[in-house]
Amino acid sequence: MEALTAFLDTIDGYVWGVPLIVVILFVGLLLTVRLGCLQVVNLPNTLRYMLHNEKGGQGEVSSFGALCTALAATIGTGNIVGVATAIGTGGPGALFWMEMAAFFGMATKYAEGVLAVKYRKMDKDGKVLGGPFYYIETGIKERFGWNMKWLAVLFAIFGVCAGVMGIGTITQVNGITSAMARLTPNAAEFVNIGGNSVSITTAIAGVLVTAFSAFVIIGGLKRIAKVSTYIVPVMAILYILACMLLLMMNFAAIPEAVQTIVRAAFNPSAVTGGVVGTIFIAMQKGIARGIFSNEAGLGSAPIAAAAAKTNEPVRQGLVCMTGTFFDTIIICTMTGLAIVVSGAWDPKLGLEGVNITMEAFSRGLAFFPGGATIAPYFLAIALVFFAFTTILGWAYYSEKCLQYLIGGKKKKAILAYRWIYVAAIFIGPYLTVSAVWTCADIFNGLMAFPNLIALILLSGIVALETRDFLDRLHDGKVGE
Repeated sequence: MEALTAFLDTIDGYVWGVPLIVVILFVGLLLTVRLGCLQVVNLPNTLRYMLHNEKGGQGEVSSFGALCTALAATIGTGNIVGVATAIGTGGPGALFWMEMAAFFGMATKYAEGVLAVKYRKMDKDGKVLGGPFYYIETGIKERFGWNMKWLAVLFAIFGVCAGVMGIGTITQVNGITSAMARLTPNAAEFVNIGGNSVSITTAIAGVLVTAFSAFVIIGGLKRIAKVSTYIVPVMAILYILACMLLLMMNFAAIPEAVQTIVRAAFNPSAVTGGVVGTIFIAMQKGIARGIFSNEAGLGSAPIAAAAAKTNEPVRQGLVCMTGTFFDTIIICTMTGLAIVVSGAWDPKLGLEGVNITMEAFSRGLAFFPGGATIAPYFLAIALVFFAFTTILGWAYYSEKCLQYLIGGKKKKAILAYRWIYVAAIFIGPYLTVSAVWTCADIFNGLMAFPNLIALILLSGIVALETRDFLDRLHDGKVGE
């Protein structure tokens, strides 16, 4: 197991090296400039369109349903475990770089949504065919005359792998079962694999998550969207309220925490006592975990955006952009502040993953009667629902990637894939935390490369579409 972990760390170092980090930030900055800082200027319209469905729009699900499907895939373990992992391995400064990437990532997510709707297709049954593979193949060919289908195929392959072996299944169920195991530290051992002891609680939780996931996933997009529409808003609001309560009860410590985060972003060794040595490590962990959480630039969210009932690419791009805002700017920030304010990130505690966040909530809510006892249970429940909806969202994403690769619906192949996906959920609890997250990082990075290339090449199209929509909006020619 140590040899495998070392191998994965090496690959991760190459994938998430300087080039990818530079390209992610460059694409976000490029789009921010070309779009006139759209993520700030048009945020009011964005929030209005999020809740107001377009009349007469073509697609499979409402704009809000498409957003909830995307949020189902993004609001997950990344918000609870990913933030903790970033701060635990990259120091408090990782949160600063996560936020920087998210700010520019809002422009990136917007562009993905615009292109997804503009270049989507409808099959004879009225089903939407859309996502990065279509704007990579069709958009680039229309714009430059280049045949880039091979790049679209690469994206789809990495998307399938990310779903089955990375962000979609193993990391999510592993986060759930780790939280359950923390709540029952004295549970009997069920099995020991390569020195990784799995308790009976972990095994039972894994089976239950697998069973519930199978029930929804086999039902397809509409069942996924329906479940997500109910679960995502409720759990997100409850989690935000819990974070607000924690931060309010520790309000005096927030200014110092913010200073610590900023100092650690540029001089991590001074804050972490040498545990984190360079700015690059803080940047790498923050940006990688940020992308894991909000998926801006990854190319996953456009797959859901393409299914929205809309005739306006820009409108859905604005709705799509809110995913990054809520996921990282709000939820990840609150989680990160809770961890830093409470001191749960301190390497001397020897904690990792979800245990860091649980410690933060236990400490941060200790002033509240019974808070230290209740907090871990609430966090575990939130993690279960967040991770569960992410499993559902990525089932849809990776299935669409497979459909692109096999050239059609092919119901038997799709059904077989769904069961393979469910099987990956089942084995997730039995893998080590470090190996799981490293594997997810690798596939995330590999997915991002083809998508980012397309976003750079098609940024002019996004700018033209945006200008046309805003002019029509100003003249009152955009329908509700």
